[in-house]
Amino acid sequence: MDNKFFTFARPYLSFIDKGHLFKKPFNWLYTVMAIINLLVPLIILFTSIDNGVFKLKFKVVLTFILIWLITAFASWISFQIWWDRRSKITYSTQENDEFVATPAFSHFIQTAGETYGTWIGLVGFGFALFTTIILGGEASYLSYQLGMPLGSLMGSGVAAIFIMPIIGFLIIILSRFVSEQIKALVAIANNTKK
Repeated sequence: MDNKFFTFARPYLSFIDKGHLFKKPFNWLYTVMAIINLLVPLIILFTSIDNGVFKLKFKVVLTFILIWLITAFASWISFQIWWDRRSKITYSTQENDEFVATPAFSHFIQTAGETYGTWIGLVGFGFALFTTIILGGEASYLSYQLGMPLGSLMGSGVAAIFIMPIIGFLIIILSRFVSEQIKALVAIANNTKK
């Protein structure tokens, strides 16, 4: 039964079975996430200008500029994480692996955790450091001007200076741990089949 009636969809099924159906969209998603990370500092800048951040006291404007520079740096690093990982997702499975969607999703968990942890570590540290040193108790004003009414929960104070990088580190470790556990189960399942 090798006529076209029964085998027409075979190339499509092969495309699914080899994981290309999952890897290509994840590659596109990673590209979009990388571009979004480059746009975040611009969005924050325009939102802050609309909210009148440059009409405030000098120390608030100075703090905003310093935090914005750290945010731009964190966005650039996050862009690089997504951009680098988008090429590596194509290697998350081998040609004959039976389980192909799970490794792609595991890779996404790892990359998202690395990005989010980096953001919390860098931006949280910078926010806590500069608001504590320059603004003190007026940190909530800057949070409001940045368009983050709950931004004061991000933390300011000496404790937050140390806690935010630790939280970022723990997010990276936890996402990596979960990702590696998923990958280990998939590797065992794929190797057991062989």
